[in-house]
Amino acid sequence: MVLRLARENPGWGCCRIHGEFPVLGIKVAASTVWEVLKAAGIGPAPERASRTWADFLRSQADALPACDFLETVTLSGARL
Repeated sequence: MVLRLARENPGWGCCRIHGEFPVLGIKVAASTVWEVLKAAGIGPAPERASRTWADFLRSQADALPACDFLETVTLSGARL
């Protein structure tokens, strides 16, 4: 399962892969995930700093309009 998650999600590192196991109802130590990846010759995840702001905006394009155009009216009638 560790190797499958690593193959299907090349940007995920050891901690991210380990974080998926409780969601699936599986108990596994982070060190076990690291050992499995190391034994398979899979190195650490790529640097996340290499991602540009434009890449982030493109990946979030569907959700941005939903959160940017929210208006609420307070009890005093002021619009925020």
